Amino acid sequence: MRPDGMLAAVAGALVGLVMLPIFALALIVVPAATATVVQLSGCEEGGPGGGSVVVDRQQLGAGEMDIARTIVDVVQQRRLPRRAAALAIATGMVESGLRNLDYGDRDSIGVFQQRPSQGWGTREQILNPVYATGKFLDALIALPGWDTMAPGQAEQAVQHSGFPDRYAPREPAAAAIVDRFWTGPDNPAPPAPPGGAADVVQAKSLCPDQGGSDVPRDPGQIDPTKLPPGFTLPDDVRQRAAVGFALGQLGKPYVWGAKGPNAYDCSGLMLASWAAAGVGIPAGTVSQVHAGHAVSSLDQVQPGDLLFIPGSLGTAQVPRHVGMYAGHGLIVVDAYDTDTGVILEPLSAWTSKIVAIRRIADPSSPSPPPGGSPLR
Repeated sequence: MRPDGMLAAVAGALVGLVMLPIFALALIVVPAATATVVQLSGCEEGGPGGGSVVVDRQQLGAGEMDIARTIVDVVQQRRLPRRAAALAIATGMVESGLRNLDYGDRDSIGVFQQRPSQGWGTREQILNPVYATGKFLDALIALPGWDTMAPGQAEQAVQHSGFPDRYAPREPAAAAIVDRFWTGPDNPAPPAPPGGAADVVQAKSLCPDQGGSDVPRDPGQIDPTKLPPGFTLPDDVRQRAAVGFALGQLGKPYVWGAKGPNAYDCSGLMLASWAAAGVGIPAGTVSQVHAGHAVSSLDQVQPGDLLFIPGSLGTAQVPRHVGMYAGHGLIVVDAYDTDTGVILEPLSAWTSKIVAIRRIADPSSPSPPPGGSPLR
């Protein structure tokens, strides 16, 4: 149900990193007192989460660290103690390797492998890491004394796992990850009452904003916030859901690392839009460029396809900006930049800059079964 991470070891005193072959991890019963995060890549392959790392012998890619940062951000927005973030990340490491999986045991899906049939929410909701984290936290803080329980007990009380001993060994690594993103006191003051002024507390981003578009805008060519006359959504159910959700976010602000519901960055909008269609995709542009399957040319583009461009700081090899084709030969839905927010653009403005097209769900393929996709 839960794929184990890759093994890695640090050889020599800060001399270099040696990657070991993949093999099954033996169950560790007693957690180490501390864990060290070893950086594998930096901002050249990263995002808000700061690139890929190895922590406590588990490799986490840039997309997984993006999700870890999102978990910390949700905890901080709710002004919960730092330990809540560590418990949530430990759970995500065990259940999914901090990946937004659209499959699992029975109908388990998402970062925490939550089950729609057990009341965690709809498939569409759970596949958005912001929602999934919120539901995990709701269940966690409802436990009396959750913040003083022995390692692994709080996670097990939430998850009801058949493998309860897996959580405690992950807590030191999870705490080390939280250290990278946490801002402010370990036990923040509660939020202000309704109507009162409240400070916005956000998790730290380890890389600067790399997602801004560099496509010149021509508002006279198309209204960036309104659909043109005669526009219709695609017929395919999943394409319709993804495109319809993206269009529903027009006018919302761009915030680096945000995945909704009030703001988005470019890849966060793509993740949330396809979650609305019941399809889980990775977090972060550098991971999404490998999602689904490649489309060879613009002649074959379909609504819902992800279009990648270098953006203001990327390259053709590592594109940093993504938008969604909405149909009718001319529309791209795009979380443009911090000054512009989510807008529409003509496809023609992007054509010369597109370096990759990815199809997330082919209309000819069946929808995932109610019990979840097979393990793969």
